Amino acid sequence: MGRTRTKTRKARPPTEPVKEETSAAPAVPALLEKAQELIVQCDWELARRFIERILERTPDNAEAKEMLGVVLLESGDLDAAKQTFEGLLVASKNASQTPPPAVHLYLAQLSDDPQLALQHYRAAVDILTAQLKGKERASDAANPDEDDAETRRTIVRALIGQVEIWMDPSYDLCFDPAAEKTCEDLLAAALQVDPNNTEAMQTLASVRMSQQRPDDAKDILEKAWSMWKDYEADDNRLPPIPSRLSLTKLFLELSLYTPALLVLQGIMAADDEDVEAWYLEGWCFFMMAEQAHETGGKLDDLAWDYLARDARDCLETCQTLHKNQGHPDIPLLEHVNELINKLDELGIKPSPEEDGGDEEGWEDIEGSDDEEDVEMA
Repeated sequence: MGRTRTKTRKARPPTEPVKEETSAAPAVPALLEKAQELIVQCDWELARRFIERILERTPDNAEAKEMLGVVLLESGDLDAAKQTFEGLLVASKNASQTPPPAVHLYLAQLSDDPQLALQHYRAAVDILTAQLKGKERASDAANPDEDDAETRRTIVRALIGQVEIWMDPSYDLCFDPAAEKTCEDLLAAALQVDPNNTEAMQTLASVRMSQQRPDDAKDILEKAWSMWKDYEADDNRLPPIPSRLSLTKLFLELSLYTPALLVLQGIMAADDEDVEAWYLEGWCFFMMAEQAHETGGKLDDLAWDYLARDARDCLETCQTLHKNQGHPDIPLLEHVNELINKLDELGIKPSPEEDGGDEEGWEDIEGSDDEEDVEMA
């Protein structure tokens, strides 16, 4: 399978400027709606200005404070975000109210203490589970609505968050004798809440790989992928890009190169400037080239040096995007540089520039009628 380069996505339209208030100031619900819209658009600065206007009028507005915490978090002010979320917990406790579960989820992610993070995740699960049961009693359980489905997905994410903490080698928890059973129980609970949740399946596959059970991991991943692999690139039922990138990494660990490339092709159709996607595609072609070199010079009828050139092209694109975007993942860039140096040592140079432009990008060469004409020097 060859490389596919998608068209560049269209730029997002400019955000509307803040309108000057007239004598009839917008109502707080309208300001909350606008702030939420700006958060969805990732316009953190303008969203914060709307939130501050809300808090000037209603200083105890919990929804606005939660939005402020999100904006601070996304803007990189982690300490201020943490203080904002912690303040919401204190306010809820003083008012004898149940805090929003999202507050616990954010604090779990911001906590450096694994035990405290686990406590926040458990609290979020308890609140969400109670909400879900209340909804099911109030409505027809045989016809759950989208809100119920989103609540289930959030519960699963909170359970997966706990698994990730237990498996994290930087914490001592992974050496606890109870770690393996705890992870199994958490994932069993996740799949009971949402049996077809692909993120839970991927996490279970990761656990199986840590247990040296690659065949079981492969079966689980193929089942998870089969649920959405035929969706169009703009289908909202697709898992989020971070989840698909995680799936790609698992495929690569199992040397499943073709599905890895197909998943990456879908990601790049949505965002052709994703640094990690270009890195993983380059890493995939590099490993394919290595395998081809070790097994007679070809893999799936593609010469090792052809695959190696594809690897270099992807890695150099990743290099450029990493620099242009000021991407924070330095270890990723270091590995990219290391792989390019190895390709240099093998005499692999970038593909030559093509004349006449390339507006339509690369075409998938797998199964192409012209495949025999591809140079395999």
